[in-house]
This record gives sequence, structure tokens and C-alpha cells, in this order.
Amino acid sequence: MVKGNLSKGLLAISPLAVFLLVYLVSSLVAGDFYKVPVSAAFLVAGVYAVIVADGPLRERLATFSRGAGHPNVLLMIWIFLLAGAFAETARTIGAVDATVSLMLAAVPARWLLAGLFVTACFLSMAMGTSVGTIVALVPIGAGIATQCGIPMPYMTAVIVGGSFFGDNLSFISDTTIAATRAAGCEMRDKFRANLRIVLPAFVAVVVIYFIRGGEVTEPPQISAVQWYLALPYLLIIILALCGLDVTLVLSTGILSVAVLGFVTGRLDWTGWLGAVGTGISGMSDLIIVTLLAGGLLELIRTGGGLDLIIRGLSKGIKGRKGAEAAIAGIVSMANLCTANNTVAIITTGGIAHDIAQRFGVPPKKTASLLDTFSCLVQGLIPYGAQLLMASGLAAISPAAIIPFLYYPFLMGLCAILSILFERSS
Repeated sequence: MVKGNLSKGLLAISPLAVFLLVYLVSSLVAGDFYKVPVSAAFLVAGVYAVIVADGPLRERLATFSRGAGHPNVLLMIWIFLLAGAFAETARTIGAVDATVSLMLAAVPARWLLAGLFVTACFLSMAMGTSVGTIVALVPIGAGIATQCGIPMPYMTAVIVGGSFFGDNLSFISDTTIAATRAAGCEMRDKFRANLRIVLPAFVAVVVIYFIRGGEVTEPPQISAVQWYLALPYLLIIILALCGLDVTLVLSTGILSVAVLGFVTGRLDWTGWLGAVGTGISGMSDLIIVTLLAGGLLELIRTGGGLDLIIRGLSKGIKGRKGAEAAIAGIVSMANLCTANNTVAIITTGGIAHDIAQRFGVPPKKTASLLDTFSCLVQGLIPYGAQLLMASGLAAISPAAIIPFLYYPFLMGLCAILSILFERSS
């Protein structure tokens, strides 16, 4: 019976291995991550998942469809649609160029990389969402990259990395709320524990970007800036800082672009609708990937793959350090299988709490581990919402961003070191 459950669980996990094999190996063989669309790799893995799943074909397809139609998946698609519409309409009236020009005029070239990273860190902390930060800053970063000769994947990674700083620390982040509830600790205690882990990574990355900033070519001479065209981007940043939901922020941004475009004569009604349609079309590949990933991961979950991972990682724990490593491993693997850090924390929070109580892991450290490692994995998977959104807005491959994500890598290293060397308290 145990062997049967083990075989079933391993078979349920295997579609994820098929996806990674098709996507990563094919890209490495081709020598170019742009040649292998993520959607194609997910389609192959999705078909395989349906084939190997238990039950009648109609039930397997229903399970896949239920995962693709999950409220979290559909909400993300709404954000993709609104982000695409806002980005394209703002580009059409010149809002992106105006915002980029303002920033280039105000910030020395040496400080551009460090400045954007710090801005992303604190914007995401104020907003409590990495996705909202990416939506607000990636188009600006892409414009600066073009102006200053910075590789687009590198610039995009600067913003994506910074967005996870706040997502991991913010008092209003859904991951923070989920982690503190699961561990049974106060938010301020979890914040302090987290800050001890991530602060060295933050400082190191700022130093790296300051040093690399010296390599940035001087931007061209900036002509007179039509500052009012930057108002839509300034508006969405202000609204986000006020705590509005990202869908409301983007909807307001789209309307502000329409009003500004009509008033200045840069857009008419059909031109605005055309830009909205173009922006939505540009997000079609991300929407397909999101649907396929949602269905695939639901088949993995219902097939027992996630349960197998949790059981396997929670066995044979010895001492507090082993318990902390198990908590980190469980939430990491859960995030790999769900592509949603909040869902991963909620899914594994109960078992993490039990492990922590048995082996004397303080609640604040438990919450910190859940949040930090879920954010780490979320920032490094090419099918996560953050990399999909960033790659769509920057028109690059999600995998092209990953090698330059200095902050998530260093954050993960600091978190591992905290498990190995931190004194018991």
C-alpha cells in the first residue's frame, strides 16, 4: 500500500519534471532560451499529465480545467489584461518616454541601477505586492535600458529582485499575513526575524548595482520633457502606495491615459480602443501559460504529488536545524508545485507549525522561513506570475531574467546560513 502511494505520488510529480526537461534542456541544446516558448513546454507537460493521471479521461480533463479556472488564476489573468492595456495605451501617448526622460534627467547614470532597485524594494514594501511593483516599474526600466544600453534582462531583473524585498517584509503583504497566521506570531516579530536574514542581501545587492552602475553609458542629452505625459505612471504609483488593489490601480491608470490622450489630442476613441486591444493581445502568451500551469499543477496536487513531497521532507527530522531545513524544503517544493507563494504557505503552514512545536523552532523563525523560501522559489520559476508579468512587459523570455536575479539568490543564501549558523533562542 505504501509502495502504491509512493508510485502514485511520483507519477503525479513527473509532469513538472517533463516541463523542466522540455523547457530547460531544449533551450540549453538550442543555446537560446528565446527559441523554446514556455507555453509549448507547458502544453507538452499538460498533455502528459492528463495521460498519466488516474480516472476516466473526462474526470482528468475536468480536474485540469478546474485548476485552470481557479479564482487565483483568473485574478492573475485580469491583472495581465489590465497591465497590457495600461502599458500599451501609456506607450501610445508617450507616457513611458516622458517618465524615462524625467528619471534620466534627475538621477546620475551611476545611480540608475541601485536607485531602481531601492525604489522597487520600498514601493513593494508599501504596496505589499511584487506584481504591482513590476507592473509600475518594468516599463520605465525597459525604457531606461534602451536609452542607456543596459541589457533588457539585466534591467528587468533589477526591478523583479527589488519587488520581492517588500513582498517578503511588508505588513500588508498576503504572504506575511499567511505566514504569521500559520506560525502563530506577531507581524512585528516576524518582520524583525526576516530583516535579520534579508538585510545583508539587500546591502550587498545595492553595492553590486552601484559598482555596476559605473559601467552604464551616459544617457543621451535629454531635451525638454513634457512632464504632464508622465502623470499616468505617477498616478498609479501614488494609488498603489495608498494601498489600493492592483486591479483598481491599473483600471484608474487606463482611464487616466484615455483622459490625457483625449485632452492633448494624442488619442481619439478608436485609437484608444486599438491600443487597449493591442495591449491585451500582447499578453495572450502569458494568459495561455497561466491557464496551462494552473491545470497542470492541479493535476499534480490531486494526484498526491504535493502530499508525497510534504511527507518525505517531514520524515527523519533531527534537532532544530533539521526542523528548520524541513520547513524551508516543504514550502519551497510546495511553491514549485503551485507557482503561488501565498498558496504554498497556506498549504504547508499546518505541518510547519507542528514541526516547529515538536523541535522548538520559535514562531517568528517559522513564519520567516515560510515567507522567505516561498518568495525565493517564486522569484526563480519561469512560470511564476512575477517573471511572466515582467517578461511580457519587457518583451523577453522569463528564463533570460533568472541569471541576473541577484537579490533572490543572495536572500536564499542568507536564509540557508541563518539555518546553519544562527544560535537557538
